[in-house]
Amino acid sequence: MPQSTHDRTAELHNLAEHAHAAASAAHGKGDHLTGHELSKKALEHSMNAHRQSEEMVAEAKVSSKA
Repeated sequence: MPQSTHDRTAELHNLAEHAHAAASAAHGKGDHLTGHELSKKALEHSMNAHRQSEEMVAEAKVSSKA
């Protein structure tokens, strides 16, 4: 069964949150290389979630005009 757009967007936000927390923990332990890699992954997830959220808003505007 395909995931709804809302579920996928929520999943992307959760992935970003997890990656941010993991990056913070790695930085706190002095593992800056791993922390940096996790921070980049968190940013990627956040950007994907933001993009998908914007697409949902645009689709909702089109649907409401129809």
